[in-house]
Amino acid sequence: MTEAGRVNKIVIVGGGTAGWMAAAVFARALGPLVEIELVESEQIGTVGVGEATIPQIRLLLGLLGIQERDFLKHVQGSIKLGIRFNDWGRLGDSYIHAFGAIGRPLGMLDFYNYWLRARQEGGEGDLWSYSLNSAASDLDRFDDFESFGDTGLSGLVRAYHFDAGLVAGYLRSYCEPLRVKRTEGMIVDTELRGEDGFIDSVVLDSGERVAGDLFIDCSGFRGLLIEQALETGYEDWTHWLPCDRAVAVPCTSVEPLTPYTQSTARTAGWQWRIPLQHRIGNGHVYSSAYLSDDEATTTLLDNLDGEPLAEPRVLRFTTGRRRRIWNRNCIALGLASGFLEPLESTSIHLVQSFLQRLINLFPDDGFSPEVIDEYNRQCAYEFERVRDFIILHYHANERTDSPFWIDRREMEVPDSLTEKMTLFRTSGRLVEDAEDLFKNVAWLQVLVGQHVMPGRYHPMADILSSDQLTQFLGNIKHLVAEQAKRFPSHRDWLNQHAQAVEGS
Repeated sequence: MTEAGRVNKIVIVGGGTAGWMAAAVFARALGPLVEIELVESEQIGTVGVGEATIPQIRLLLGLLGIQERDFLKHVQGSIKLGIRFNDWGRLGDSYIHAFGAIGRPLGMLDFYNYWLRARQEGGEGDLWSYSLNSAASDLDRFDDFESFGDTGLSGLVRAYHFDAGLVAGYLRSYCEPLRVKRTEGMIVDTELRGEDGFIDSVVLDSGERVAGDLFIDCSGFRGLLIEQALETGYEDWTHWLPCDRAVAVPCTSVEPLTPYTQSTARTAGWQWRIPLQHRIGNGHVYSSAYLSDDEATTTLLDNLDGEPLAEPRVLRFTTGRRRRIWNRNCIALGLASGFLEPLESTSIHLVQSFLQRLINLFPDDGFSPEVIDEYNRQCAYEFERVRDFIILHYHANERTDSPFWIDRREMEVPDSLTEKMTLFRTSGRLVEDAEDLFKNVAWLQVLVGQHVMPGRYHPMADILSSDQLTQFLGNIKHLVAEQAKRFPSHRDWLNQHAQAVEGS
């Protein structure tokens, strides 16, 4: 029975991580209010480039009522405390974008202001000495540790590495008892309504028509609905982010099992390393204008920690986003909505974030243009802020060993990024935007890690005497170092609490 005035049926086109995440969220959040049908074909594989996440993934598990340890067991999952960047600022550099806080605020100022003052006075120069996530990463350790009691210091903040294919299967099993209908079939046509151009139904190769009120396009780069049917258009960002290919291959595991993603800059791009319980995921993201596919593949294979487990696979992409994520009665998710290289592990988060916005702005059958416009504004803003953060990694480099890196340093960047970098360089200030996914502590680590240093600090940091400043910083550094030593190894924690189940 359908109800007038309401969206009664959601059709999700495409499975994979994005499709089954959408199905799970709709089933959990909307319950019996809507009918949910997911159409996918076993003949179409998934890209599965990204297997790393950021801490917001834990909010998704909480919404779905999924226990973390059960999830990790079934997806070959491991813990991620941050991303280690090698050779990005200069050859030989290594720093970590660690999750969680660094130090603790004092008075009305963030911790980094006091650190900047101490550094300018010739004191401790290592920002990451005050990060528990960084200290634990250095030792390859992890434990459930929420806080340092009443010290004001926070505990470990974590995300996950996992096998994206296993996640899709896990969420599919999650959806089965929740009245999500799965239909097997290849879509061969999309039927639009004559009066307004909205999608009426998709047609399968079997001849079956699947009709709905709201369509979610999770068809990957093809954009089967959002682009091929609705011709939404694409905003190309390759002039800022020219990497347009990736070659990926898994390899055998090695010890220790590191609790962080690794990104190592190469001649014309970068290489990822994502450790799972049963293997290591590897890939080389590069620009075809500077490097051939064969050269990129050779570089990847020459820098593996273990033996390759498959043939390398080359993927092609265009960095950017759809001009409208929501067009008529269709919303694009995952690769159908756009692509940002997985440098900061944002692809799965953007699916999660767009779903949360959709629940908040869920339409009735009138599909208010004002609601659609607001959704698109919010999605575009988030996409652009993440874009700026990724551009920062490329632009803030001092490398002179290859044309690629010289060109990235000399290129024009978005005004929004220029303003942020200039403010920090000239005054030591970071202004946090409530809608920005990456907060001050994230920007700080990349700026400092890649040698963008201010000549000043906030004058209120002078409220402490030199002795008080030394004691304040020393206490935090001591607490962080001692606590990190108490954690078990990452591998031991997983073996005890979340060891992968047979067959996963």
